[in-house]
Amino acid sequence: MNSINELDCVALTCDLPAHGLMRGDVGTAVMVHGDGSAFEVEFVGYDGHTVALLTLERAQVRPLQTHDIPHARELLPA
Repeated sequence: MNSINELDCVALTCDLPAHGLMRGDVGTAVMVHGDGSAFEVEFVGYDGHTVALLTLERAQVRPLQTHDIPHARELLPA
């Protein structure tokens, strides 16, 4: 399993409907908790506004891979 460091981009591995986020949405790990078991992850729209700043467990995110491709979708209200 690849490590995640501060300022790494990560992808959600699950939907978070309470926040309007879906599996595959990309955020930035802005803080690593302890041994990397949890992270503060910021999700930002292309206009620069913060969509969500969440504490997520390791199983909820993964590092981006070289075979990943960016994708845009309209953010629906949570």
